[in-house]
Amino acid sequence: MRIEDWWPSLDSSTQQWLIDNNGDVVPPSILNQITAVAGEPAADTSWVGDNLPEGFFLSDEAIDWIEKTANDEGSVDE
Repeated sequence: MRIEDWWPSLDSSTQQWLIDNNGDVVPPSILNQITAVAGEPAADTSWVGDNLPEGFFLSDEAIDWIEKTANDEGSVDE
């Protein structure tokens, strides 16, 4: 499942954490919320980045998508 598909199913506080901490290690509590709506990630899932000893990271593609989404939400188009 792509980030575009599961993002709307996250609660607003989880979305805000991901926006505020974009690119940081994703804590287990946030990752659990993501996998509850997106399912367990496979290695080739587009939003999956590195899973290092210090923790799980979103992919560069997902980080860019979140940044774009956050910027679009903050703009006022008339």
